[in-house]
Amino acid sequence: MSYTELKRQVYEANMELQVRNLVIYTFGNVSQIDRQKGVIAIKPSGVSYEKMQPEDMVIVDLDNQIVEGKLRPSSDTKTHTHLYRHFDAIGGVTHTHSTYATAWAQAKMPIPCLGTTHADFVHGEIPCTAEMTDEQIKRDYEEETGVQITECYRGQDPMAAPMVIVAGHAPFTWGVDAAKSVYHAALLEEIARMAYLTRTLAPQGSLLSQAILDKHYLRKHGKDAYYGQKS
Repeated sequence: MSYTELKRQVYEANMELQVRNLVIYTFGNVSQIDRQKGVIAIKPSGVSYEKMQPEDMVIVDLDNQIVEGKLRPSSDTKTHTHLYRHFDAIGGVTHTHSTYATAWAQAKMPIPCLGTTHADFVHGEIPCTAEMTDEQIKRDYEEETGVQITECYRGQDPMAAPMVIVAGHAPFTWGVDAAKSVYHAALLEEIARMAYLTRTLAPQGSLLSQAILDKHYLRKHGKDAYYGQKS
């Protein structure tokens, strides 16, 4: 893929954040990797969505060095590259401060699986990372944010729960490309809102049963999945 096409796809994914009301002002960022070239395209730091153009996307290698671009990349770039280095299956990453998902982050709580909407996309709870230590903050904050996430997924498949709550911070999501990572960010915000409302109505309500959870997740994502159309 050419840098021009990679930038275009990442630009469109970033603009989708605004369309889906997942960001305000200059909040949020999306990236996508070209693994053959070993580079990512990512939103520039602090540029408003109204002024942003495809050519403003910044190409960065996995060591966080600018390969192409006149602007500084997102301040969260090191988190993105950390995830790409550790999660081989992912192709796009999204970070927002969407309201309900961020509320769960500020509460430092995972999102429990309370219904089938959640189960359609995540096989179990949406995890919350451990809090970042003072030592981590003193080292490299953005890199250590990536460490928070990858440590949370140690021994787990990141594609089985392509969304995470970073304790005290906000959500990150990922997917096979930038567009899919934004799709997961929109789903996460809706699931977070539903879970908040459910817990408000029924604070002691039970989790979705394992049988229903398995059924809804596996009919979409299992080896014998039958949801949707065959390609």
